[in-house]
Amino acid sequence: MRKGIHPTNHPVCYSDVSTGKKFISKSTSKSKKTESFNDVDHFLHVRDVTMDSHPAYTGEKRFVDTAGRVEKFQSKFSRKR
Repeated sequence: MRKGIHPTNHPVCYSDVSTGKKFISKSTSKSKKTESFNDVDHFLHVRDVTMDSHPAYTGEKRFVDTAGRVEKFQSKFSRKR
């Protein structure tokens, strides 16, 4: 394997908006936000749906609140009459 062509792994924290749970993992992705766990800085990735809230994993139906985003989009790009 050649050196210098592969991205490096970083500690990351995935935060689920629906449940509030956080998952620690490693990834090659970075973000501007960070959180510290056990004196180690982790890049923070906020997600609407994770394995903790996805219906395929939980077996129950949940409503993900995206109405605010849709309304914001419609008001931003609506035609003025």
